[in-house]
Amino acid sequence: MKAIAKIHTEFTTKFGIPRQSGLINDLKARIVFEPEYRNPDALRGLEEFSHIWLIWEFSATVRNKWSATVRPPRLGGNKRMGVFATRSPFRPNPIGLSSVKIEAIELETSLGPIIYVSGADLMDNTPIYDIKPYLAYCDSHPDAVGGYVDNIKQEKLVVIFSKKWLDLIPNHLQKGLIAVLELDPRPSYQDDPNRIYGFEFAGFEIKFKVEGRILNVCEVFKI
Repeated sequence: MKAIAKIHTEFTTKFGIPRQSGLINDLKARIVFEPEYRNPDALRGLEEFSHIWLIWEFSATVRNKWSATVRPPRLGGNKRMGVFATRSPFRPNPIGLSSVKIEAIELETSLGPIIYVSGADLMDNTPIYDIKPYLAYCDSHPDAVGGYVDNIKQEKLVVIFSKKWLDLIPNHLQKGLIAVLELDPRPSYQDDPNRIYGFEFAGFEIKFKVEGRILNVCEVFKI
């Protein structure tokens, strides 16, 4: 398969990326097509849809070998589940699937058509293999059962972000960053109140500590 586009987000590393798409609508991204596919006709009619599916590559976790079982972080990193019963990036084919909301479409730019989306859970420069419209009448299943995931509580953290550090972040990115921190970007199996974590976001390094349900931003600096 050939990549048709790349997505541009605020995450240059895997750490901090939301665990699923659609969790944080304040996170914006843009999809820029490869030169071969910069044809506005290929997007004709897409403006009529609110959401799309993205089929993409786990480009940062490509491996030559695969395992039949993996350790989902949300289960503490110790319990093994079948790889096809998880959304682990370590798969026989490193393919991801995400649904995102279309915020806008520009057909005529210096880079060809650009799709602006929200709610993406992808790293910057992730290759996109295909784009398909999301169809609510068949893609949404309100009565679906989520297996072991249904038993995992998604409690948000209380984020303490002093004005001193928050003011360093551009205004239009602040809500998205706070939402990322509220969802606790740490590996689920780590709970050391003295450990300082850090990740890159929009060209900044975000340092934080977590004690109980309180996340305290320790430092922010421009990379």
